[in-house]
Amino acid sequence: MSGPGGRSDEQVPTEDAAAATAGDDLPPEAWAAALAGLPAMGPGRLRAVLDTWAPEEAWAVVAAGAGCSRPSVALACRPDPAGIAALWRVAARRVVPAQVWARHCQAGVAVWLRGSPEYPAELLVDAEAPAVVFSRGDPAALEGRRAAIIGTRRCTRYGRDVAYELGRDLATAGVRIVSGLALGIDGAAHRGALSAEGAPPVAVVGSGLDVVYPPAHRSLWEQVGGAGLLVSEAPLGARPEPWRFPVRNRVIAALAEVVVVVESAEKGGSRHTVEAAMARDRQVMAVPGSVRSPVSAYTNGLLADGCHPARDALDVLVALGLSSAPSAPADLRPAPGPDEAPVLDALGWEPATFDELCERGGRAPGQVSVALARLQAGGWVVERAGWWERVT
Repeated sequence: MSGPGGRSDEQVPTEDAAAATAGDDLPPEAWAAALAGLPAMGPGRLRAVLDTWAPEEAWAVVAAGAGCSRPSVALACRPDPAGIAALWRVAARRVVPAQVWARHCQAGVAVWLRGSPEYPAELLVDAEAPAVVFSRGDPAALEGRRAAIIGTRRCTRYGRDVAYELGRDLATAGVRIVSGLALGIDGAAHRGALSAEGAPPVAVVGSGLDVVYPPAHRSLWEQVGGAGLLVSEAPLGARPEPWRFPVRNRVIAALAEVVVVVESAEKGGSRHTVEAAMARDRQVMAVPGSVRSPVSAYTNGLLADGCHPARDALDVLVALGLSSAPSAPADLRPAPGPDEAPVLDALGWEPATFDELCERGGRAPGQVSVALARLQAGGWVVERAGWWERVT
């Protein structure tokens, strides 16, 4: 069996294979990109294929219907290697690798093969290293200290603000923010990093780099790609299938030196990243949250299990071994007046309904309504679905 860049002595004399390998001037990355786009070709199977044959030969073998002819590949294709091999053969007959390569070149998407000079060193030593990495942006974004900021899509205003501030302050201190560009915590962290105009952000996404997901993050996607680096295991055109996200979380963990969980429910997707991080001896930190908040159940559990708290950027910088902390920007909001301050104090840091605020502060509804309107205009509180929350 030969490794990446090697050759095996297996012969594939079929006419289909000869047609499929037309284009000898293509680089190995072109064949690898074409292989990655075949149906049912997940990261584990692609790694097995490219560990067995060099990319061009792998394409010929797969196109001939012999893609599962070696035990290591057949093992990765359980429970139906014969069916997978047949599926690949049929799909390969409809694909022209030269056209796949042209699309990636025209889109400005780089293709990094494991073992190539461009391939990220952090992934090269990983036990589950991607066989192929697709990227758009500046590869130098990975050259520096890195912290992943992750959490739930259904975050509170508190979680969103903390993620934004961590992203901003860490980027100001020169730390690259790694995240998944999802709604909620991920997006807030990257927006914070972009606002700092400091260290470039890095996003690991679960679709082709031309398939923006979630669609609401199209602008953020472009900003991250322009200022930093977008990374994916999927070729152009790959849809954001559900299985891709737990799988991509191991890449987030592998690229980060520290993983910070801001908010996550007990069964949230952050668990996959945390488990991958711990398996790789990455430090996991958690932002303390309200014991009454279901989206802080997992993070508070991590703290109870011994993870270090991430109260602010300084905690993360200390974990990274960096001695300097960013200075917090001045709060330019107008100070709450004598009528607003008691209502803000009654709100505290727990979301509350209007009626609860009236009860807590012992004030008339009209007084509370006027005070909330002024606090909202001043940027001190927000109202979401009938609940009032304080803004940090």
